[in-house]
Amino acid sequence: MALEETTAKWLLPPTMPSVVILLFLLPVFCSAVEVNCSQPDQPRLLAALSPAFDMSAIRPVENQLTYTNVSVYFTLYGILGVDEKSQLLVTYIWLNYWWKNEFISWDPVQCGTDKISLPKEKFWIPDIVINEFMEENKAPSVPYVYLCNDGTVRDSFPVRVVSSCNLIIYTFPFDIQNCSLTFNSYIYYATEIRVFLGRDADLITEFSKEVMTTMGEWELVDITAKKLVNDDVTGLYTDMLTFYIRVRRRATMYVVNLLLPSCFLITVDLFSFLLPAESTDRSSFKMTLILGYTVFLLIMNNLLPVTGNTIPLINVFFSVCLALMVASLLETILITNLLSNSADFSPVPRWIRILVLNFLGCLVCMPRKPEKPKNSEKRTMSVAAEMKSDEGPEGTGGSAEEEEAVTELKSLSRVLQAIRCEVEQQQNGKQSSEEWIQVGFIIDRLLFGLYIVFISVSFITIIIVWIKSYKQ
Repeated sequence: MALEETTAKWLLPPTMPSVVILLFLLPVFCSAVEVNCSQPDQPRLLAALSPAFDMSAIRPVENQLTYTNVSVYFTLYGILGVDEKSQLLVTYIWLNYWWKNEFISWDPVQCGTDKISLPKEKFWIPDIVINEFMEENKAPSVPYVYLCNDGTVRDSFPVRVVSSCNLIIYTFPFDIQNCSLTFNSYIYYATEIRVFLGRDADLITEFSKEVMTTMGEWELVDITAKKLVNDDVTGLYTDMLTFYIRVRRRATMYVVNLLLPSCFLITVDLFSFLLPAESTDRSSFKMTLILGYTVFLLIMNNLLPVTGNTIPLINVFFSVCLALMVASLLETILITNLLSNSADFSPVPRWIRILVLNFLGCLVCMPRKPEKPKNSEKRTMSVAAEMKSDEGPEGTGGSAEEEEAVTELKSLSRVLQAIRCEVEQQQNGKQSSEEWIQVGFIIDRLLFGLYIVFISVSFITIIIVWIKSYKQ
């Protein structure tokens, strides 16, 4: 115990002056460094700034309860691409932000300059990050910052931003994408660092459009900014500033390479309905069109977007076009079968006669032909009555020659009646065949009308969506 007390008394006197000196100098280190230059040149200024470089590890504020204002803006130099499958936006920006270093200030007249460029490692740098960042920045680094006489530190450097973006490609190729870039500190709360907009969003958009050289199939619509407002009085949240970049796809290439050829093929298939089905092989022509359309879709498949969120409207358009071509081929096969084998079919069912011949026939301006009156039964009854009248009353006798003549007449009347029945059956079969053929023609006219409606609606929709996308 005595040894420990002796050791403590021995160590106390040497450490005591150091502690006292540190307590006196601590307020000095945490206060602003008033730089005094012996001569107005940069070497003297750099030598005078040397004490401030030792405080690069701490946030440069005199009072730790105050927060550091970091102003941020960027210039969009290029839109490198959009990956619909991975939901990524690739841009090249030049990022600018500045903050106040309260430890440094000098007289520009005394030191000969109002700013000086110095290495970044000599200063405290705010850890501002982009939340949507998905890959490492591959742009060249800038190792210097500008230090102004009032303590403002300005940092500028290029960034190749690969950011996540919720792409909505339902209206492809007339889509407009709205992607966000959120700037915030990674570790500091809002009580320590707050992020503000350094330049008006309209000026950012205007200057970006002037300097942009790489856009590819995309063009910049506008850039807007929104400051996140949080009502938490404790400040235990990260202050954020969000930029929204709206880009529009250039649709000319897709219209020329995708929509117009598809519309041309479906129009040719429309005019194929004008070919007479009874004299030409319409099915082979339609089969050739379907084969050509399938090859066209296979070749242009790489131009279509691939995503799992929504199905683009253009894919639905291509599917409907292919379905209409297949339906027209099946309808042509049906009509060919009706024209060739309708005589062997049973009479048209009543529900088909009502639905197709009566209702749909009037709808497509092909009314049903009037039926011929069926007088076969009446004629049969009249013939039977005549035969009975020719036989005469029962019990009346006659000569043998007369009876023989009557018998021959009876046999002749039976033959004529059989011939008449056969002719009537043939006429009924012919009428049934004509009804089946008329059913086929009504279906053909109905599909022709559906083609016209679909093509008209498709053209109007394409024009409206195209105009609407350029008005936004």
